[in-house]
Amino acid sequence: MLLRQLFDPALAQYSYLIGCQRTGEAIVIDPLRDIEPYLELAAANGLRVTAVAETHIHADFVSGAQTFARRDPELRVIVSGEGGPDWQSEWAKGRLNTTVLKDGETFRVGGIEFTALHTPGHTPEHMSYLVTDLGGGADAPMAALTGDFIFIGDVGRPDLLEQAAGIAHTQEAGARQLFASLRKFGTRDDALLLLPAHGAGSACGKSLGAVPFSTLGYERRFNRALRLALEGGEQDFVDFILSGQPDPPPYFARMKAVNRDGIGGATEPAEVGEWPARDVVEWTLGRILDLRADREGFDEEHLPGAIHAPYPGAFFLPSAGSYVEADDRILLATASQSEADDAARQLFRIGLDHVVGWTSLKAVREEGLMKARTPRIDFADWDQSAITPDQRILDVRNRSEFEAGHLPHSLNIPYTRLAPRMREIPEDKELLIHCGSGKRAALASSYLRALGYRTVHIDGTCTDCERIASEQALSH
Repeated sequence: MLLRQLFDPALAQYSYLIGCQRTGEAIVIDPLRDIEPYLELAAANGLRVTAVAETHIHADFVSGAQTFARRDPELRVIVSGEGGPDWQSEWAKGRLNTTVLKDGETFRVGGIEFTALHTPGHTPEHMSYLVTDLGGGADAPMAALTGDFIFIGDVGRPDLLEQAAGIAHTQEAGARQLFASLRKFGTRDDALLLLPAHGAGSACGKSLGAVPFSTLGYERRFNRALRLALEGGEQDFVDFILSGQPDPPPYFARMKAVNRDGIGGATEPAEVGEWPARDVVEWTLGRILDLRADREGFDEEHLPGAIHAPYPGAFFLPSAGSYVEADDRILLATASQSEADDAARQLFRIGLDHVVGWTSLKAVREEGLMKARTPRIDFADWDQSAITPDQRILDVRNRSEFEAGHLPHSLNIPYTRLAPRMREIPEDKELLIHCGSGKRAALASSYLRALGYRTVHIDGTCTDCERIASEQALSH
């Protein structure tokens, strides 16, 4: 048996290629939308991909299972048949060579056996797969592909359906399902290798580790959420797992829909051509994403209407996915062709297909086109006593951060949740926007300014927030 783990740092996502070296067959688990890396890896190891499987209907990226299915009608597609009628992969129904699995059912790829385990909680249909190398003489599973069920250092969050997709009254029920799934799964052998679908940086959990794999025995000892499920009571687990989860970007709801119902369009990102600076002058037909990491430089000068979306980094996809709609045409302002190509590929992975081109930051600067700026104040220099009735503080940190300690009279809307909560933002006031370090505030300020709001970017560490949080913790 050959097993390879592929990692995408922008999505903090793991996919897996597992192949039988005797027969040359291979399966890909939880692939990204652009599938060439999996085909190339398989070919480099003398394998051909004959099957693709999903652990669940994903919320944070477009699954490549659909791409595989469109490329090769003979390829076997394996999806969950659990969770009820609302949680089936509709796009795969009626397709030849689709296998819809129930709990406990098995399938093989060459001499490798996969056993489906229904592990609901993160989502109702969620499957984990036990992997047994029968061809190698094994009579017990070596590994479990756990998807978003068990991570390294954490477990899957059960609140995404309610918080991201807006499906009311599902998060507590999901938490109780997750508790039961963990107690059932957690009695397996200590040596079982756990292969999750995400690592540190994913919004699918609150404390995921940066280690790519672990064993069940190790996680039983040191994974706080798993240990609480196995050793504690149900309500204590529910309260713990639902508290402090990061606020999900609104594009998660769109990903849920396309991964359930299907997505058309290209199977590879389009080529991104360079636009001369003169062609950018009057372009108002979509969104401009400025990919500079330098937020101070962006504040100082940028193209009118540009949104700050630093690439690469942890904020690129959450900001782009939160501030750009699926049908928006996108122009990238960046440093090079290679950076534009890489960014376009990442956008393609979350269903933002309409990148019309890129333009050079250097060229538009030399042409004098960076005519916009964002007022900026260092937090240390900010006189909060001078706030006028014409101004409003907007805190764009996560809800849990805000609840731990915040500035008086501030409005809290996490930076990824601005679009769906736009009605709460006063149009007649200047917005003083801050977060914990200045990074998220820079993104939020640029987005709101592109929509016509008056904003001031409060940059740097929110020391008063830290002080208030510390005082509140002491008071308890």
